[in-house]
Amino acid sequence: MSNILEVKNIHSFINQYHILQDVDFVVPQGSITALLGRNGAGKTTTLKSILGLASVREGKVIFDGKEVQGMQPFEIAALGIGFVPEHRAIFRDLSVEENLKIAERNKGELEAKRDFIFKLFPDLKRFLHLRGTELSGGQQQMLAIARALVAENKLLLIDEPSEGLAPVIIENMIEVIGQLSQQSTVVLVEQNFLVASKLAEFFVIIEEGKSVESGLMKDLEADKAMIQRYLGAA
Repeated sequence: MSNILEVKNIHSFINQYHILQDVDFVVPQGSITALLGRNGAGKTTTLKSILGLASVREGKVIFDGKEVQGMQPFEIAALGIGFVPEHRAIFRDLSVEENLKIAERNKGELEAKRDFIFKLFPDLKRFLHLRGTELSGGQQQMLAIARALVAENKLLLIDEPSEGLAPVIIENMIEVIGQLSQQSTVVLVEQNFLVASKLAEFFVIIEEGKSVESGLMKDLEADKAMIQRYLGAA
């Protein structure tokens, strides 16, 4: 299995703050990989580093065989990386359809993906003309993910997909993200270990800005001591 993403010993800064201090992992193509760790460990900054939204001053980020550290975020995105930020980042004053339309990189992409997106998210088809403010929290999260699917992306970065959602909506989200891995490689940040363990085949644990453990999720699930040490859950 080839690696679509390689993060090699990166040190990243946000303003003057040295957030990541040697993060190193690979992401196999066609997989779901979960970035785990306590709040403030550096998980979101890792996603931002991949996208060029945080300054990588040491190390390399290699996407699909190309070094991307130092490139502008729009240049990195254009290579085929979609991003779903935390807190359900959508344009709340725009309709569902308008939110999807402005996610196009090239004319006609939404039309080409329409059936696929609405099969995953039937609620969005029903509420196509509603504004973002009129959607429930779960529907807003679905729209945030759907926006990242409009363009042709080889890699999806999803930050805290289950945050603030009801359990029944989380189960639906797990099913949807699982289906996405058939189309694209997924890297997700997830605070809820139960959700992450249901979704991901691989894991990376980040602790105080450093990657400290990585491997198969099934091995982590069996290692209660490691879970307790780094995630605080037995």
